Amino acid sequence: MKAGLFYEHGGIEVLQYGEVDAPAIQPEEVLVQVKACSLNHLDVWVRKGLPGLTLPLPHIGGSDIAGVVEQVGARATGGLKVGDRVVVDPGLSCGCCDWCRGGEDSLCDGYGILGEHRWGGFAEYAAVPARNVLPLPDRVPFEQAAAVPLVFLTAWRMVKRVQLQPGETVLVVGAGGGVASAAIQIAKLAGAWVAATAGDQGKLDKAKGLGADELINHREQDFSKRTWELTHKRGVDVVLDPVGGSDTLPKSLKALAKNGRYVTCGATSGASAQLNVPLLFWKQARLLGSTMGSRRELQEVLQLVWSGRLKPVVDRVLRLNELQQAHALLEARRVFGKLVLVS
Repeated sequence: MKAGLFYEHGGIEVLQYGEVDAPAIQPEEVLVQVKACSLNHLDVWVRKGLPGLTLPLPHIGGSDIAGVVEQVGARATGGLKVGDRVVVDPGLSCGCCDWCRGGEDSLCDGYGILGEHRWGGFAEYAAVPARNVLPLPDRVPFEQAAAVPLVFLTAWRMVKRVQLQPGETVLVVGAGGGVASAAIQIAKLAGAWVAATAGDQGKLDKAKGLGADELINHREQDFSKRTWELTHKRGVDVVLDPVGGSDTLPKSLKALAKNGRYVTCGATSGASAQLNVPLLFWKQARLLGSTMGSRRELQEVLQLVWSGRLKPVVDRVLRLNELQQAHALLEARRVFGKLVLVS
């Protein structure tokens, strides 16, 4: 099969478009003919190499798969049939530990992600656990479906973690990203007032189109100071920060109101950040982490997407043999929403 893959970690030059054997499925798995697969920043980090993550090489990335069932394993669950249109849950869990039995898949001791811990969807075919396969309505294009799973699941979990209430105020950091573009929509659906930051006017205009009430260009002004002004020196109840790290955590804490909640799912601007401890306890703020989500949560947010209440944001669709270009666009932050690859 044709695939976008790499034989060593490094820059975009290590990415190749070549021929490899299609994966053989285990009895509990299905083989999916990949019709579309979207990029995440995770793909950039995996390609560069993550501390503590040792992968058999070559490696095929791609967490968000939409396609058609090609083959069904002998012990596959879910009544799947060859020809079924499907979308794949990118979270890999054991299904039997205490966390999994309690419905907290993303806290599984053996948790992993498609495209990171095993081959993903930047190929013509992908082998995935049958329990990860969910039906895709006929009316939903594959390219749209591939823009949904990882980012909408992550944003949905973040909003649930902070227990967002109608009428509360929210700041979404880095609105050009896939998680942020989903978070804006989910926060608005929950009845919140939403301010969003981005680094250029084009992205801010698109964030406005998703429902953002106020826009902050974080390259031109300190977003914590501007948030303070917009909220009449109160601060926001919630900061949803998909970026995370040294650039955003200190400013986000300043932007919070007393008793506010901050949640992040990333460390794009650095794995470490300075924390103003007196400000933390004086505001009685709550700092929360969030990673992916459970299969139940993915099913919840998918229903909202399939019904049209939330909308996938696709920046552009590229061919699989343009994987290098896609990585370059993502690293240069020249993307709003998701880049989707098709074979």
